[in-house]
Amino acid sequence: MTSLPEGSDQGGSTAEPRPLVCARCGTAARGGRPVTWTCSVENGVRQYFCDVCSRENLRSIEGRLDSAWW
Repeated sequence: MTSLPEGSDQGGSTAEPRPLVCARCGTAARGGRPVTWTCSVENGVRQYFCDVCSRENLRSIEGRLDSAWW
């Protein structure tokens, strides 16, 4: 027996991706992953930050400080 990808052999539909939300201010992204947003991996967790929060905290981001320090 061969399994189909994404668990489709279970009769259910694949899970829809959750909307992307800024980890700092909570702004929701429109239309997928905006190219102006920043992605950071902190303690093994991927976090996304909107363009406004990214700009406001650019020096901390470049200094590789975790967002808890901003």
